[in-house]
Amino acid sequence: MRTIPIAFAAAAATALFAPAAMAQTTDTDVGIHAGDVLARARVILVSPIESSSAVEPAFPGSKVGVGYSVMPEVDFTYMATDNIGAELILGTTRHEATGRGTLSGVGKLADTWVLPPTLTLQYHFMPHTKIRPYIGAGVNYTIFYSTDASKELESAIGKTSVKMDDSFGYALQAGIDVDVTKNLFVNLDVKYIDMDTTAKLNTNGAINRADIHIDPIVVGLGIGTRF
Repeated sequence: MRTIPIAFAAAAATALFAPAAMAQTTDTDVGIHAGDVLARARVILVSPIESSSAVEPAFPGSKVGVGYSVMPEVDFTYMATDNIGAELILGTTRHEATGRGTLSGVGKLADTWVLPPTLTLQYHFMPHTKIRPYIGAGVNYTIFYSTDASKELESAIGKTSVKMDDSFGYALQAGIDVDVTKNLFVNLDVKYIDMDTTAKLNTNGAINRADIHIDPIVVGLGIGTRF
């Protein structure tokens, strides 16, 4: 599964540097300008680069894995200058947590929904051209909600509730917009999001915890428009 985001990242890197020799133009009908609002709709692949502690104290030698997700996402960028913009990303994804190590026989441990609003400050290269690479960095606040223990876990250890702590971290970004018409463009975007949580399992009053580093690569492909 990891080859999918790596391949997309390689494609994005190639796209970023390919148009470097293109000349700028001052035509206000081409590219983006200060005061523009960019709206994009993308399909995103969220692929965690995950690691975890053991689920302790009851399950030494265990680990928790987090699966990938493919979902729609929207984002909005306000261009403060011709080159500098602020982007807000909105979307939610569903993930499965699975047992590894001494919990590998259980299989799926839980399902959770993840809402990770992310704000990045971007620098757009060559804003007055039809092919516009950009980079960005910012902050992310992740909310975990509707988290439920799996039937497999409850069959193994009994009725269990699961809670995952919210996360605050940084985000890095690179992408490219390619104009199709005056106001319509295609977008490819790759992000890395610093995302950590502590999962708490409550089984008849007995509490077990695991620290989980999710740290996903998020690859998005979609279309956008400017206002």
